[in-house]
Amino acid sequence: MSSLPYLIFNSKPPFSLEDFFNTCLYSLSQADLKKVKEAAVAFDYQISLKDTPLLKKWHRFNLALRNELVRERSARMKVDPLKYLRHDAYFSTAIRRIAMAAYRTQNILEAEKLLDLERWRFLDEVSAMHNFDIDSLIVYALKLKILIRWDKVYNTNSEAVLQGALGRN
Repeated sequence: MSSLPYLIFNSKPPFSLEDFFNTCLYSLSQADLKKVKEAAVAFDYQISLKDTPLLKKWHRFNLALRNELVRERSARMKVDPLKYLRHDAYFSTAIRRIAMAAYRTQNILEAEKLLDLERWRFLDEVSAMHNFDIDSLIVYALKLKILIRWDKVYNTNSEAVLQGALGRN
């Protein structure tokens, strides 16, 4: 961890995810490297027993945030949100406020940036006591993934990339 560049939200990523994984090859066991890769690449909403406590919190936060966005969109569209909600998320008034603020933002890029900033802050919060363990590398990979996503948005047709990332083709 101490040899990796510090990541700052909304800055240029220092390297690709693949380069990050290659750097980790020399310091991690195959099992730990697999955990880091799965956390960053194969994101799944099903919390498994092999996940670290930090990763479980991350999954639950992301799930709760997405559920709140579903509730906001469903209210506007006048449809029942229950069939679109995923279970195992927790409720938080803070997450509800984040979702409401993002949903009310007119510019889709600014709304997505707001959501990613809150994800970044959450990762900072849950990783505060993890400096040199597997969780710190997982958080680093997740933050790097956020930076890479925004680097692509800024360096290509941002609207098309964002629509693709959101699955709205």
